[in-house]
Amino acid sequence: MTFQTYPDVQLLIDGKWQAAASGRTLPVLDPSTGETIGTIPHAGPADLDAALAAAQRGFDAWRNTGVFERSKIMRKAAQLLRDRVETIAWLMTREQGKPLIEARMETMAAADMIDWFAEEARRAYGRLIPARVPHVYQMVIKEPVGPVAAFTPWNFPINQAVRKLSAALAAGCSIIVKAAEETPASPAELVRAFVDAGVPPGAVNLVYGIPSEISGYLIASPIIKKISFTGSTPVGKQLAALAGLHMKRATMELGGHGPALIFNDADIAAAVKNLAAAKYRNAGQVCVAPTRFIVQSGVFDQFVDAFVAAAKKIKVGNGMDADTKMGPLANARRVQAMTHLVDEAVTCGANLRLGGKRIGEVGNFFEPTVLTHVPLHAEAMNQEPFGPVALINPFDDPEEAFAEANRLPYGLAAYAYTKSAAMTHALASRVESGMLSINHMGLALPELPFGGIKDSGYGSEGGNEAIENYLNTKFVSQMDA
Repeated sequence: MTFQTYPDVQLLIDGKWQAAASGRTLPVLDPSTGETIGTIPHAGPADLDAALAAAQRGFDAWRNTGVFERSKIMRKAAQLLRDRVETIAWLMTREQGKPLIEARMETMAAADMIDWFAEEARRAYGRLIPARVPHVYQMVIKEPVGPVAAFTPWNFPINQAVRKLSAALAAGCSIIVKAAEETPASPAELVRAFVDAGVPPGAVNLVYGIPSEISGYLIASPIIKKISFTGSTPVGKQLAALAGLHMKRATMELGGHGPALIFNDADIAAAVKNLAAAKYRNAGQVCVAPTRFIVQSGVFDQFVDAFVAAAKKIKVGNGMDADTKMGPLANARRVQAMTHLVDEAVTCGANLRLGGKRIGEVGNFFEPTVLTHVPLHAEAMNQEPFGPVALINPFDDPEEAFAEANRLPYGLAAYAYTKSAAMTHALASRVESGMLSINHMGLALPELPFGGIKDSGYGSEGGNEAIENYLNTKFVSQMDA
């Protein structure tokens, strides 16, 4: 490793790395050991006012930077991330807990995301509309919406920030990123790559602090023209309401409770391999993780036995260890939440097939867990577990599977396994979800739409749809004088 010391992270305001004006700090904990490994500045009103003023100046400079130059700067930032991957992965694993291999993959995927949006920056086209009368030109012009406030979570500290940063910068917007206090160093390195690549001062700003204080302050500011939030549905609804109060455009990527439908004709080996890996990736702390496994009765026992066997093979431990396949949960609150959900489900009548308990007394480790025949009224079947808990229930008729898949107000990601062409068409039309992957894991690439429906939010943070959220559409009609 090239970086073996965890830093005291700073704010970035107007191109300068600095402490909070008040001098206040918050601790950063290692989820594998519980020890304090660093501090972050606690941004207050003075810091936020400075960031807002910088974002306005940065917007004025960045929007007037030619799209080819924007694209070049973004591509340079992407390459800097690749060059620094070992440093950044070490920081991410230390503060977030995920295995080093996952941290490396997240960092490299972020570089690909930047490259994708660097190309979109050069293709944010308007259009000409044929006029009804001679000598009239009707033009649709795409313009950057303005300074953006982005709020990002701890589970993918770079992945979620880079989507917002890249789309905003590609469109010509400036941005203030409020990154997660639990995982501050890795998003700081993402931002550093943009700064070192030549983004003008103020175009990118980074703050930390009490989430409710910062979100309320930034969203209410007349300087901010758009917000983007990734996080829980309850918090997202509050921020969406606040954005609506101030007529701010918003993109919301909220919670999920991903159904995975497995039919009798499915390739069970492939389904188990893909779904178990997706379920326990990042200790289940993934908004698009499959969580409710809805399995047809003819293959239910086969699927459960194979899934349990796959889960048993997962080596849980410190993400720094080369053989670790699943790291700790992000904080002690998640351990308590998992324990409660499992115990409550068993009390309701669920069958605990594997796991269900905390591992050891040091760190936030929890066993890969499998529950079967979970009653629909159990809390885990209605609240997003956001942890390494798989819920597997049988069904007989496909109508039961569709009903269960669509029962909850969530609609982020869904999965299915079947060899029937007729069933794949039915799935595509009837499953209520922003994303659906059938017979493989095909989500979250830069060129693909990424977002949900219903209580899982609105707007896309991937594909060519994503940049549209950061552009205003202006119509200009002109007649020759």
